[in-house]
Amino acid sequence: MGGVMSYFRGLFGSREMRILILGLDGAGKTTLLYRLQVGEVVTTIPTIGFNVEQVTYKNLKFQVWDLGGQTSIRPYWRCYYSNTDAIIYVVDSADRDRMGISKQELVSMLEEEELKSAILVVLANKQDIEGAMSVTEVHQALGLEALKNRTFQIFKASAIQGEGLDEAMEWLSNSLQAKK
Repeated sequence: MGGVMSYFRGLFGSREMRILILGLDGAGKTTLLYRLQVGEVVTTIPTIGFNVEQVTYKNLKFQVWDLGGQTSIRPYWRCYYSNTDAIIYVVDSADRDRMGISKQELVSMLEEEELKSAILVVLANKQDIEGAMSVTEVHQALGLEALKNRTFQIFKASAIQGEGLDEAMEWLSNSLQAKK
């Protein structure tokens, strides 16, 4: 997959980087991707396969892969794990019924050898919906306290309203630069 490498250019040269946006279907991955890229909400349809876009954050440029989250597509996520430096895992905080499935997918993914050193950002998305789980509840439901040897952070977010995205991207950018 030589042509599908992603690039992250810092201020002092460049380094190839790869960032995946993963999560269950309906979590808000594509809305997040286009909010980051164009700065506004774009009408989306369920992703069958993937979207890949270049995103610029401050002076940093990188390509972000948004992979479909339907049950039938999730087994193919592993085809994209190679050379991944960071994962943005998006969770629908209002979907309490599928939080267990989201945890299973996250745990399974993080056990993959190719992702052992990947930085993890968890976005507790859809915080603007009444009855959404708090960040603390999402943290506990996903079992994030068990992550001892991984750089990660969880953020409260609303991709629709753009809330929490700057903080998450700032943390991710700093973490990726520190990892160089």
